[in-house]
Amino acid sequence: MSQVSFDASSRTFLLTTPATAYALRLADDDSPRHVHWGEPLTLEQVRTLPTYDGVTSSFASTGGEELAVEGGARFGVPSLLVRYANGARGVEWAYVSHEIAGNGNALHLRLRDRHYPLGCTLHYTVHEDCDVIERSLTLRHLGPDDEAPIEILRCDAAAWSVPAAGGVRLSHTVGEWSGETQLRRTEAPYAETVFTSRRGVSGHFGNPWLMVDAGDANEERGAVWSMALAWSGSWRISAQRDHTGGPFTVTGGAGHDGLTWRLQPGESHRTPTFAGQFSTGGFGGTSRGWHRYVTAHVLPRPDDVRPVVYNSWEATGWDVTLEGQRKLAERAAGLGVELFVVDDGWFGERTSDTAGLGDWHPNPERFPDGLGPLVEEIRGRGMRFGLWVEPEMTNPGSDLYRAHPDWVLHMPHRRRTELRNQLVLNFARTDVTEWAFKWLDRLVATYAIDYLKWDMNRAFTEAGWPGHKDAERLWTDHTHGVYTVIDRLRAAHPRLRIEGCAGGGGRADLGMLARTEQMWISDNTDAVDRTAIQHGYSQIYPARTMSAWVTDSPNPHTGRTTPLAYRFHIAMAGALGIGGDVSRWSETELAEARALVDLYKEIRPVVQFGEQYRLDDAVQYRAGDRVVVIARGERRNLRLAGLSPDEVYVDDATGAEHHAATLLTHGLPLLLPKGDLPSTVVRLTRC
Repeated sequence: MSQVSFDASSRTFLLTTPATAYALRLADDDSPRHVHWGEPLTLEQVRTLPTYDGVTSSFASTGGEELAVEGGARFGVPSLLVRYANGARGVEWAYVSHEIAGNGNALHLRLRDRHYPLGCTLHYTVHEDCDVIERSLTLRHLGPDDEAPIEILRCDAAAWSVPAAGGVRLSHTVGEWSGETQLRRTEAPYAETVFTSRRGVSGHFGNPWLMVDAGDANEERGAVWSMALAWSGSWRISAQRDHTGGPFTVTGGAGHDGLTWRLQPGESHRTPTFAGQFSTGGFGGTSRGWHRYVTAHVLPRPDDVRPVVYNSWEATGWDVTLEGQRKLAERAAGLGVELFVVDDGWFGERTSDTAGLGDWHPNPERFPDGLGPLVEEIRGRGMRFGLWVEPEMTNPGSDLYRAHPDWVLHMPHRRRTELRNQLVLNFARTDVTEWAFKWLDRLVATYAIDYLKWDMNRAFTEAGWPGHKDAERLWTDHTHGVYTVIDRLRAAHPRLRIEGCAGGGGRADLGMLARTEQMWISDNTDAVDRTAIQHGYSQIYPARTMSAWVTDSPNPHTGRTTPLAYRFHIAMAGALGIGGDVSRWSETELAEARALVDLYKEIRPVVQFGEQYRLDDAVQYRAGDRVVVIARGERRNLRLAGLSPDEVYVDDATGAEHHAATLLTHGLPLLLPKGDLPSTVVRLTRC
């Protein structure tokens, strides 16, 4: 059954998902106008609905377009800004054609400017198993080879219209390094609100998604409209609320204000996807909808069980030696670890952050026979082998930089700013990406590496490319270069798995998740701080993609002291890892850790593949007949969610029987330990 339909008489398109409908219409001037986004409607019902033309006075006109442009009485936030060779700006659309493609689940709407050689195709895709609508666009220069280029000042992927309501509330995240994804819910001002990253990565300070509700939604119920951008570079999402009574508009895409580039004759440009979802299930239902979408349509291998990882960073820093790693591997294997990852410090002259990046060969003093003996040791203990890399960076003291100083981002007659004593390689250059692929391919093949942690530890500065005729393209092309290297590497090594990282959660987004199994979401491993970080991350991204470590106490970042069980319980909410210096753990701690790793392996199928419910001071997962609750704090009775009232569950540990109706209304009795930061894991099985 087609999920995209068209009414020729009204020139209306209807896209249907399992629980929602989305409609647009070609207006008399051929501009594509928004009609409906919400609960299900038929094509017959939608064709009778009006479009919002946006004109309320000779001074006010905004909203209601599928792709807002300049030209005529438009004063809202534009999605597309262009300038032609004669200085003219704006667009006047002419409809060309449309195609309902795929299995009837994709719409391609083709338009062009009435005078200038600019073509545009709006792309829409819906799925039978989720309510997320994927949107993007393709620009084309339709002129002959001798035609002047078209200057692109802004090119968003899509504009979304949310029905006007008495209140408009925005949900988004803010943060910083080691304090990412802090959830904020605020009333939208009557103004333009811009969420952006100008750093070359999606960023610690915000994540490229937005939720909109009328101020009355909660975790369990209420209408929520949400949008998420699948892009790992600089980005911008602009929202506008005005007094005219029109829809609340959100437009977003790659890049940031001030960047321009030129579309050459015969050239096409495809934007990243800016996806949207409508849900009546509140913020929890919205999140589960995104989790289903990411699992089914984003992740490269969603059904892979994420292994229990040991990472050596917090134990060793840059002091990585063969014997030191062997000792850690022995302890890690004894805890039940399945994958051992050697972090920073194994290569070149990397004894601090001042050297080594770019010289990707094992340090000859620390590993005189290469990494082979260590890899053999790790595999001999029944674990897979992983390695940390930072391919996009170089230190000025490296052999690479001395040979290729022109390979880094730089501008003529400007100092080259060093952050963390390193410079950014220009991955928009094909010679740089070819170099990166070749050494990564050789490294992975030489040691049959199972897992790479791909890091990126600084923002762009002096983002120039001297001699290039259109240098500001590098802001986009660098990200495409990263994607290309990862895609090639995975194709060449199908067994390879990758963890995304950028100084923690600086590049945790749908673009990277399309190429990685999981994300390192923060360098802050303090279990108390992680509860807020993980809460914000879970708004869009599923638990199986969230790397979470158990590290030492006091925590090396915050100095906070926490019980070992509490640290494990918080980390069990995602893909469990251990990052402490286990060579210093006592026998009592090691025994407790072994039991907790065993517990995680038991609940892992539910945590990684179940539906997630955020509860007060707890998180609940449900998969088939099983329910897992990870709870913290002083609460003694916890109301569960997502169960059928007529079900009966048994506590796996105590044998106590619980009716789902009472779990939903009166709550689950919790047996929390005494002391600071109590926590527990409860396992229930349906009778």
